[in-house]
Amino acid sequence: MKPHPAFAAIEFNSVPVGLFAADALLKKSPISLIRSGTIGAGRFLILLAGTTASVAEAHAEALFHGGLQVADDTFLPDIHSDLYDGILGNVRHAGEGPLWVLETPTVSCNIQAIERAMKGVPVELVEFRAGDPRMHGRGLSILQGDLYDVEAAQDIALSVLETRGIPAQHRLLTSPHDALLRQISVSTRFDLATPLALEGEIAS
Repeated sequence: MKPHPAFAAIEFNSVPVGLFAADALLKKSPISLIRSGTIGAGRFLILLAGTTASVAEAHAEALFHGGLQVADDTFLPDIHSDLYDGILGNVRHAGEGPLWVLETPTVSCNIQAIERAMKGVPVELVEFRAGDPRMHGRGLSILQGDLYDVEAAQDIALSVLETRGIPAQHRLLTSPHDALLRQISVSTRFDLATPLALEGEIAS
């Protein structure tokens, strides 16, 4: 069970503006959780959680002070509990079955699209990359489940992005290799990946 019902993400094209907005919203609203910082390419990300009323107030305050420097944002009054855990860095073990990988220009639009998909069909969130400087501000998520459900989740998420005119990179892996699943179970980050010995050809 998630500790806080509501969640918001606000991204800025300016670090000073992002810090100013973070200070302003903290003074304005009694939110329960905040995580903020730079995410590469001069971008600043704020993640908020708390009651629906407090997060809505803080979100509005951040948008007010961010002005034209707001790159993207999303407000979820009742966030999916698995997505809440995933955004905070908790990755589940990748089981068997198809994977769908979604990469978006911002973290906020990925959160919005994936949450809609997870509420629409029974799929599992394997990983969510939020605010990783290695991603230069982009959002990355991986869903897994039965093929029919994963395809439906893909359609839902892409529809959300298309409505906003946001381009995305994505691929459906219908039968991922076991070695790939084992690596993804740790992380998609290269620096966390360990070499896996495979039964390949041996040079004579």
